[in-house]
Parts: sequence; C-alpha cells; structure tokens
Amino acid sequence: MEYLGTALALLGVALAVGLSGTGSSIGVANANKAAAGVTAEDPDKFMKCLILQLLPATQGIYGFIVGFLALIKINAFGGLVMLSTASGLGVLFSCMPIAIGGLMSAIHQGNVAVSAIGLVAKRPEESTKGMLMTAMVETYALLAFLVSFLAVFIPNWA
Repeated sequence: MEYLGTALALLGVALAVGLSGTGSSIGVANANKAAAGVTAEDPDKFMKCLILQLLPATQGIYGFIVGFLALIKINAFGGLVMLSTASGLGVLFSCMPIAIGGLMSAIHQGNVAVSAIGLVAKRPEESTKGMLMTAMVETYALLAFLVSFLAVFIPNWA
C-alpha cells in the first residue's frame, strides 16, 4: 500500500502515452492505406497525401508530453518517489483527458483524413479544404491536451 500513490501516478502516465499513441497509430495507419492507393495511381499527389496522413500523429505527441511532464511532476527521474494515494489519483486523473481525448480524436481524425485523401484523389486542387476538415478534429485533442497539461501542475498533487 505504500506505493499505491506512485503506482496510480505511473498508471496515468502509461495511459496518457499508451492510449493517445494507440489512437495515433490507428489514425495514421488508416490514412496511410488510403494515401498508398492514391499515390499508386498518381505519384505526384504524394506530398498532399503525406500531410493528411500525418495529422493524426499529433495526439501521440500530446500524450507523450503530458506523460513526460507528469513524470517530472512526481520527480520520477530523481529516484523512487513515494506519493500519497490522493496525489497519485490526482496525477492519474490529470492524465485522463489526453488519454481518452487523444485516443478518440486520433482515430476519428484518421477517418476524416481518409476522406480528405479521397478528395485529393479526385480534386487535388481542393486539398487545402481536406486539410482544414481534418484539422478541425484536432481542436478536441488540443483541448484535452490543454486540460491535462494544466491539471498536471495543480499544486499539492505530488
């Protein structure tokens, strides 16, 4: 029981990094499949497709940043940390917005990117509209990131 708070905090870090990274990999993989098909038909569309397929990757980066900041908050790099259960729960709950928001928004952003890549296949001059549509989903990942980022720094949690 003496390590419960630390274990909870590390669980939060693992969820922030793991779930947002999982969502990003799913979103990027789905967009990658569509981009490969379009590029096979017309290699000149590669760069437009590449930008669209990379957009879902950002959620994994956000999760990594929150996880890293949480590790700094609990002084994990300075040796074994003993957190109270309440402090561990605080860090765990701080990590949850980007864990869940990153997972879901990356998957959905990947789906929108697939559609935008289809747009590029038919009307490459409209690729900017596809990027804007795909980027709109990013708004919710950014909000989740911001909440987690700020919550990690709430005093007295670690």
